[in-house]
Amino acid sequence: MCNITIGKIMINPYLTHIILMIKPTKFGYNSETAVDNVYQQKKTDSSIEEIRLKAQKEYTQLVSILKEENVDVIEFVDDTIHKTPDSLFPNNWISTHLEGLIYLYPMLAKNRRLERRKDIIQFFRENFIVKNILDDAVFWEKKEIFLEGTGSMVLDRNNKIAYACLSKRTDNDIFNKWCQQMSYKGISFVAKDRGQDIYHTNVLMSVCQHLVFICLDAICMDSDKEKLLLSFKQTNKEVINISSLQMNSFLGNVLEIQNKQQESLLIMSSSAFNCLTSSQAEIIKRYMRIIHSPLNIIESHGGGSARCMIAEIFLKRNLK
Repeated sequence: MCNITIGKIMINPYLTHIILMIKPTKFGYNSETAVDNVYQQKKTDSSIEEIRLKAQKEYTQLVSILKEENVDVIEFVDDTIHKTPDSLFPNNWISTHLEGLIYLYPMLAKNRRLERRKDIIQFFRENFIVKNILDDAVFWEKKEIFLEGTGSMVLDRNNKIAYACLSKRTDNDIFNKWCQQMSYKGISFVAKDRGQDIYHTNVLMSVCQHLVFICLDAICMDSDKEKLLLSFKQTNKEVINISSLQMNSFLGNVLEIQNKQQESLLIMSSSAFNCLTSSQAEIIKRYMRIIHSPLNIIESHGGGSARCMIAEIFLKRNLK
């Protein structure tokens, strides 16, 4: 891991305190994504309006907590014109990189393609140093080939390794092309839950600076498990093997970021926090503080959790 010392402050370039989040205005159960997302649960005990308002409350509470922790949250409000029920999950359509790159991704669900927004890209152009935008999203969508950002890929930015659980939303060919473009080593595998391919890699695993959360029971082939564990060992990651029940409580959908004081924070939902064992919690606390917030409606109706709601910004600010 490369750290930079400025005065007495140790800066880790592979963690960021700047994140993008989208306030939902049309959040709800997305029938287009439910086809391959077993974590979405269509509940009828609340009206569409009640679900929307509850999701907005959960979003606002998480943003408030992050700001109190001195995380720089760049907020945009969901497009009020198009029907974009999953817009609060921006990490699927955009990623940013230390080299000054923005990468835009092809999405399986047609209503999710509407989440790619020119105004957000323009904001980054005006306020950050953007050297290049890599955008072949529409090209791949026409071929019905998909790679949904840091949902499809879990990135070990320190070691330039990308992990991908293959599914309808994560094509192996485009994944390999991405790795070649970005000079990453790609490690792909197959994992299932309830007999279906797990739709996004970040549901079953998260790579932090010193830890890896992963549900090894979900990985189908022993050779893939061995390949992953070897990679974690070679990159000095301590492994927290989560159960299938914990994965379904979104303990795999966590994210390490830092605050402006360079303190490591592990962001998760309260459902993920509540399923931690005492030994797992002790391991985490050796490396970072846990920050959690209730996301029950977002998790049950959207099939994603805290990590999905955050797009990390690694671009350098434009100080002109």
